[in-house]
Amino acid sequence: MLLRSMEEGNPVNPGLRMVSAPAAVMAFILGGGMTLLAQQQSGVPDAPSPQAPPSLSGISGPIKPGLGAGETSSATSSESAQPNQDGAPQSSLPSTAPAKDEAPGPAPDLPAAGEGMTALKTLVVHTNFVEVPVTVKDSKGHLVSGLQWRDFKIFENDQRMTPKLFTVDPAPLSIVFVIDQSLPAPVMDKVNESLGSIQGALTPYDELAIFSYNNGAQERTGFTGAQSSRVPAVLALTKATGTDPLTPINSGPFSSCGVTKNGNCVDPNLQKGKSAGGSGGWDLIEKDPHTLNDAILAAAKELSNRPKGRRRLIYVISDGKEYGSKAHYKEVVRYLETNKIAVYGTAVGDSARWGEGYMSRFHIPFSMYDNLLSKYVLETGGTLDAEGSVNGIEKSYARIAEEARTQYTLGYYSNQPVIDGKFRKIDVRVERPGLEVVAKRGYYPSASDQR
Repeated sequence: MLLRSMEEGNPVNPGLRMVSAPAAVMAFILGGGMTLLAQQQSGVPDAPSPQAPPSLSGISGPIKPGLGAGETSSATSSESAQPNQDGAPQSSLPSTAPAKDEAPGPAPDLPAAGEGMTALKTLVVHTNFVEVPVTVKDSKGHLVSGLQWRDFKIFENDQRMTPKLFTVDPAPLSIVFVIDQSLPAPVMDKVNESLGSIQGALTPYDELAIFSYNNGAQERTGFTGAQSSRVPAVLALTKATGTDPLTPINSGPFSSCGVTKNGNCVDPNLQKGKSAGGSGGWDLIEKDPHTLNDAILAAAKELSNRPKGRRRLIYVISDGKEYGSKAHYKEVVRYLETNKIAVYGTAVGDSARWGEGYMSRFHIPFSMYDNLLSKYVLETGGTLDAEGSVNGIEKSYARIAEEARTQYTLGYYSNQPVIDGKFRKIDVRVERPGLEVVAKRGYYPSASDQR
């Protein structure tokens, strides 16, 4: 339409000079573009010249992220309080920087140069808290209940101590059963038959581990729940046939060296001195190993890491004989008394005979200990029963577990040095006639007792 009107003449403005269509379009585009470019250039301001940052020499106070440094002007503070375009107020900053943090209390001591490490002297008060489980029985061997803390007197190294703890609450047991497998075969059969009653003497709050020993200690299972289904299976595997001791024959046709030639055994492996020659057959008699010390020490190591608040016990089922252990009796007793472990036991076999416990106190040098178990019990405050029948052995399990659970527990703070490595004797007395008090004879201090 535009081109046609141009060709036919412009009826709106007849005086307009008509030009060709391509030339008019190009003139319009070029003319409008130049005008627009000129308008844009005239409206763009000059860019600011580079300026150096302001100096910080006049600013005082700490520099903190988000808070600035030193004092801020009131204008800045007022501007920060103005609302945004959407109407929400801006976050206001404090007009002054916060004060420096100061340590509470008086100023610390400032030692002179070179005396800094010498001045590191801290006053620390360490005390040894001693816990003493006590069992009280009457003349018939029955447990005595109902005693108060005023009925007890406790002495350490012949000095009376002030009780700081007294409770009759039952304590959960952490107990290690140690079964002697070097017993004679008839005695071992009775022990095997009684093992099923061990679990019935314990509660679900107790835990136990099982060890056995013959020629060395063997761990059957670590600590597990007393009522766990694992316990009967482990006890079944712990049963043994025992030993069959024979009467040694050192001379005559039935001796090991019955056939001789020129005063020597025909077999050099059976004679005294072996192939080196010699006569006599006394060295052929080998002593049966009874490693009681090693077994108790292995059980004590298992008990030493049990948590506080549990009663640590070792229950030994044995005739108490000891021979061939690598550990010595005194070393094992010290370990027990350091780690608050009491030894209980049921004596079987020859040790269950009347008067055997008293006679075992006298030891013939270079011979086997007939009943060393009784000494462990006396030193650590445990109880030892002597039973010869299956029924008696089964009842001893429940009786001893009850005694260990229902003890009086006394506690006091020792006045001795914290850790000096010396044995401290303990004596507990009850101010009532006809009563037997069973407690450990003493202890060795350890770091776990400090409070």
